[in-house]
Amino acid sequence: MLRTHTCGELSLKDLGMEVAICGWITRKREFGPILFLIVSDRYGMTQVVVNDASLVEKAKKFSIEDVVLVKGQVIDRKENRTDKYPTGEIEVDAGSLDVLNSSRPMPYDHNKEASDTVKMKYRYLDIRKSLIRENLIARSKITGLVRCCLEKSGFIEIETPVLNKSTPEGARDFLVPSRIWKGSFYALPQSPQVFKQLLMVAGMDRYYQIVKCFRDEDFRSDRQPEFTQIDIEMSFVEEDDVMNEAENMIKKVFEGMKKDVVLPEKFPRISYDEAMERFGTDAPDTRYGMELIALDDIFKKSSFKAFADAANDSSKTVKGVVVENKAKEFSRNIIKKMEVAVQGDGAKGLAFIKKIDSSLESPLLKFFNEKELAGLSEIIPENGVLFIVADSRPIALRSMGNFRKRMANELKLVDKDVVAPLWVVEFPAFELDEEEDRWIATHHPFTDFDIDGLKDDPAKIRSRAYDMVINGHEVGGGSIRIHDVEKQKKVFSILGISEDEAEEKFGFLLESLQFGAPPHGGIAFGLDRLVMVLLGIDAIRDVIAFPKTTSASCLMSSAPSMVKKEQLEELGIKLTGKKEE
Repeated sequence: MLRTHTCGELSLKDLGMEVAICGWITRKREFGPILFLIVSDRYGMTQVVVNDASLVEKAKKFSIEDVVLVKGQVIDRKENRTDKYPTGEIEVDAGSLDVLNSSRPMPYDHNKEASDTVKMKYRYLDIRKSLIRENLIARSKITGLVRCCLEKSGFIEIETPVLNKSTPEGARDFLVPSRIWKGSFYALPQSPQVFKQLLMVAGMDRYYQIVKCFRDEDFRSDRQPEFTQIDIEMSFVEEDDVMNEAENMIKKVFEGMKKDVVLPEKFPRISYDEAMERFGTDAPDTRYGMELIALDDIFKKSSFKAFADAANDSSKTVKGVVVENKAKEFSRNIIKKMEVAVQGDGAKGLAFIKKIDSSLESPLLKFFNEKELAGLSEIIPENGVLFIVADSRPIALRSMGNFRKRMANELKLVDKDVVAPLWVVEFPAFELDEEEDRWIATHHPFTDFDIDGLKDDPAKIRSRAYDMVINGHEVGGGSIRIHDVEKQKKVFSILGISEDEAEEKFGFLLESLQFGAPPHGGIAFGLDRLVMVLLGIDAIRDVIAFPKTTSASCLMSSAPSMVKKEQLEELGIKLTGKKEE
């Protein structure tokens, strides 16, 4: 071992001890005949004082970020003690200095703001010098807490295959060509869904896995093409059993990471329909108000046609959001910018009504009768503004839900110290894909539901699915699974999957359900997203060691990249549109 101690552990109790520390030079200062170095590693930093004239001359040649080995005695800094870092009461009086590896000049100044492109290209340096290092350490602790909690609850960690069969699960698969079976492809798993169900058929009863998953889908700040899942499955359970285990795990994680945060004894539960009507999203943030208000009853007989048409059409709605204490601050220009943002979500427009000195103000007032004005006056507080969208139900809910979130951020209404978990339940089992004019599974095609619902409109069927939401982020989702083969076949039929296709894609699962499959269910947590929420970070890439950019590329390694023609020929692949190297 080159070192006896790390750069973050020496203190006054070590005075007089001969030690060896290793790390990077992060600062160098000369004071006449004396030279000071700050040597750092992931554990912290230690000041090194160089008094010997020959060592001073040697150290003068050292560069910032050189990797060094320092041997010397721990001494008291006395009047120069500092509490800015844990080792600030001591320093190491260097007896010898050696460069283990030199560093060329850094590609960017870590004390100044650098572009994301540069930091992603030199990600390993960004980790070394930024808070991302602490995020990764926290992620490791969270993973350990998860494993400890689940193993204490009797779960067994089992690995499932990475090279899998392509199956329709919602997002595009990442495909891997087979050299042996030319023309055939493996698919990287979007989730271990089928395999964890097979493990329940295998009698493993309580399974978990911290596993890589891959989905070729559009990016968001909380999404990456490869991500990590905490995957959980249980036999002989109903919804409450799975949800209770999940709540217990999350509580243990927060207890281990944020002891000052008190989570509710039981997480609140709301239905999908209630979440959409109140918050305009199935992942609501309940740390602030400004909930959506239904205005259909007020405007059903209105002479303002846009509102009346939406209020009287079951496929449309009129939704409002009240922003308090801003009527005098929101100018026409500010409101116009708000309207542009709402239109970006698909809404046709954004109406507003202010209440100032107990009087309503809006260009629309001339269209409203006394009853409508009285109803609006009850809703809007003094110096408040009511913003309104009238549109198709999905657009009105989505646009006003996003408007609510934007307003909360701009007005700084979000209390960062509050953690607000909840469950969203009773999701629609199926939704209509209007482009393809066919039904698709809202979650996945293995989610259980009331079989009698198949006789009615599929849009009205509610599944046995549940999502855990924390501070407006869906951190986990799961369901009770279908364990009856005939019911599973009926679902495939609703989804337009023929018997032949079902056999081709899921034959092994359908067969397994005929060998005494137990009732079972589970949940999967996005580990990256959970860490992001727990640490209060806005971008998921800041909790991943080597993330991809928004264009799904790695600036550091230049992935994805072209491959040699010989490699493609070996796989039996010919490219169109681009030349091989």
